[in-house]
Amino acid sequence: MALNFNKEAEYTLEDDSVLLRPLQLTDAPNLLAISVNEPETWEYSSKSAAGEEALKAYIEEAITARAAGTEYAFIVYDKTTQAYAGSTRFYDIQTKNEALQLGYTWYGKDFRRTGLNKHCKFLLLQFAFEALGAERVEFRADNRNDRSIAAMKSIGCTVEGVIRSHMPLHDGTRRDSIILSILKNEWHNTVKENLKSKLR
Repeated sequence: MALNFNKEAEYTLEDDSVLLRPLQLTDAPNLLAISVNEPETWEYSSKSAAGEEALKAYIEEAITARAAGTEYAFIVYDKTTQAYAGSTRFYDIQTKNEALQLGYTWYGKDFRRTGLNKHCKFLLLQFAFEALGAERVEFRADNRNDRSIAAMKSIGCTVEGVIRSHMPLHDGTRRDSIILSILKNEWHNTVKENLKSKLR
């Protein structure tokens, strides 16, 4: 068995609140205000998109990774406010292992704590487990990033452990990474319905 993943496909996911479509080079203007005005968004990230040039490089790198079949990045559009909210992606796509990671998720400050993230995660997890056939979806974060960790736990992730001095950050320091995951049977047995009940 292998993931039913096609890097050439134009995957679009949506519900009444949010739309996720493939990130494109032409999306830089849609995310520029967040990039320029909210650089703290990438405080705990290994890759920063703060500033116009960094944003362009971030998008170009995401598109290159999609072409290689290792990542698939989305731009997030908030239907409620009719504005672009940020970006998220599947990465470390392991077709033979039927596993992938979900991350590189960031939103502008106006879109945090609005319920948007739960809508995005529901769509992405449903797609990963039910369309791609994933057996495992993994999440990672800087172990100091309490907001991100709380968000992952709230959607039903299980903490697996911490990798010490795991990777360099864009500021030259190194981070400890916390590892969380959801398995296919957990999605079908409990996580899907629990997360659906939290959507607003």
